[in-house]
Amino acid sequence: MRRTRVGPYPPGMTRISYPPKPAPGDRIAVVSPSSGLPGILPLPHELGLERLREEYGLEPVEYPSTRRMGSTPQERADDIHAAFADPEIKAVVASIGGDDQITVLPFLDRELIRANPKPFFGTSDNTNLLAFLRTTGIVGFHGSTVMCELGRPGAMHPQTADSLRAALFTSGAYELRPAERWNDVNRDWADPATFDAEPETRPGTGWTWENADRVVEGRSWGGCLEIVGWLLMADREIAHDLGEYDGDVLFLETSEELPSADEVFRTLRNMGERGLLRRFSALLMGRPKTWSFERPNSPEEGARYAACQREAVLRAMRIYAPDTTIVFDVDLGHTDPQLVIPYGGLVRVDGPARRITVTY
Repeated sequence: MRRTRVGPYPPGMTRISYPPKPAPGDRIAVVSPSSGLPGILPLPHELGLERLREEYGLEPVEYPSTRRMGSTPQERADDIHAAFADPEIKAVVASIGGDDQITVLPFLDRELIRANPKPFFGTSDNTNLLAFLRTTGIVGFHGSTVMCELGRPGAMHPQTADSLRAALFTSGAYELRPAERWNDVNRDWADPATFDAEPETRPGTGWTWENADRVVEGRSWGGCLEIVGWLLMADREIAHDLGEYDGDVLFLETSEELPSADEVFRTLRNMGERGLLRRFSALLMGRPKTWSFERPNSPEEGARYAACQREAVLRAMRIYAPDTTIVFDVDLGHTDPQLVIPYGGLVRVDGPARRITVTY
């Protein structure tokens, strides 16, 4: 089995460790490192806070910019610092994503956060903070924002809820499983009727495997593809020694902005030209979101979009990393359910058995 170097660490390689876990009854921070959208659309936010209290037994604590649109990068960084520095706060959860968290990174105090490691949960634009935590030496958790997953109308998807519970409270291995039913069509968060019933779901389609003749294990890196591209352009939170990623497991997913197949290919191509793609032992490609309010695709149109994206990924990987194990349609991104991926934590991809196991 190919393994990444998980320790002892060679000189210069980042030492990455899991932070202590919260327990029921603990206080956890709810922050908005990207967008103060809870202040404009409070219904899913309030529902998510209620579920943190009633279903997970945690006490959410909000900060000054959590519900304030237009907060400065410094103000959002101040909230992050306050959450990590407070010994009574045992975990940090993002309210939602956005599109400018990259501007917060220069204001973050790496030593303060390193001295106070805590589990951080977030997706989409929160890829920025997750990447920052990995380069700081802390495992983060790609998954479950307050408004999206915890604030899901009707009830949380059972696979999301189980994955989040395991990631919050346990430290062992957790096997990811293909979605039994899934959805990527949203309803209006401003309409109270939206929250009267669960979203309609479709039967799961399983995972699709390429080069599945081996077992690999490594630390994860990646996140939302668009944000990874921005980090690469800004040269932020990317190891200058690409040997840092040797044998790791890359995971990627695309957002509700529905990037074109050409854009997906070009981002992967540029990662390949930088020498990144060939470093990873496996790629987990999230099930693509195929519907948005701006582009309300029919199921047939969505299927064509997903097929074009898959071909774009395969084209890039065949050029730059033709032997890499690839798994498509893992439920780790902007679709529902959403499984939590430990960012910088261990991921085992067993091709012959068609199994994926993460360590929370």
